[in-house]
Amino acid sequence: MAEKANILLVDDREENLVALEAILSSLDQNMIRARSGEEALRALLTNDFAVILLDIVMPGMDGFEIARAIKRRRKTREVPIIFLTAADADPDYAFRGYAAGAVDYISKPFDPWVLRTKVSVFVELYRKNQQLREQSELLRTQFAAAPSEEFTAELGRRVAAVEEQVGALTQWAAQDEEAAKAVATLEQRVEELRTAIDTLRPRP
Repeated sequence: MAEKANILLVDDREENLVALEAILSSLDQNMIRARSGEEALRALLTNDFAVILLDIVMPGMDGFEIARAIKRRRKTREVPIIFLTAADADPDYAFRGYAAGAVDYISKPFDPWVLRTKVSVFVELYRKNQQLREQSELLRTQFAAAPSEEFTAELGRRVAAVEEQVGALTQWAAQDEEAAKAVATLEQRVEELRTAIDTLRPRP
């Protein structure tokens, strides 16, 4: 069974956090709450996250400040951020959100199905990237020794399985520009790993 991904929910209002957890519960992932920017940044020090759902209007650090702090850190700059805010918010919030590094911007009240779909895409991208990192690490450990034909065949099968899953994910993410870009990056990493495996295959 695949390890559950972490999803960070950042909102100062308890009722909003409860609503987000209810909407995303069917994804069966780990949801971690943060009631302030400080809490969110502390959570990012000790956990890896597939995606962050971030409210904009909060006391203390607002969503824009939190996003900029996240993007300044090397460890967290690649974590996708989805901004959530009220429908009657300032019209320039969307522009400021993208400028701060968000991959998407959703106004409340939002369609639960749309939110679940967007979050599930980034969860799947996170999982595939994790798989690629594991395969890459396995590949690196074998460079010191002459790889056997059995080893390269098994590694090739594992990468082929990831390639198949990425292919399905490509169709799924086609309607979301940012998700499509992330999938394209993932496809490039898969191709790089495939090339590396081919160089390890014993020559006839």
